[in-house]
Amino acid sequence: MSPFSDPTDPRPPLPEWVQEAYRILVDAADGPRAEFTYGEAYALLDAAETFSPEHSDSEYAVERLLSRGYLYEANGTLRVTETTFE
Repeated sequence: MSPFSDPTDPRPPLPEWVQEAYRILVDAADGPRAEFTYGEAYALLDAAETFSPEHSDSEYAVERLLSRGYLYEANGTLRVTETTFE
């Protein structure tokens, strides 16, 4: 099951482009202990053609992923919570 398809979650699913942001960050993560600064996460997303170079899309995507628990913040760095795609 994809981490985005939880039938028990009453909230609407994340937009596909936010899900893509998560995949980009997961791919860039070097194992479960990988950390990103906010700037590094924004730079990774801004490098993808899906996101605007002004950070607005990447900032929104990171905030949505944080609010849903797909990313978490520890000591000012971001970490990926779940890395399994099926």
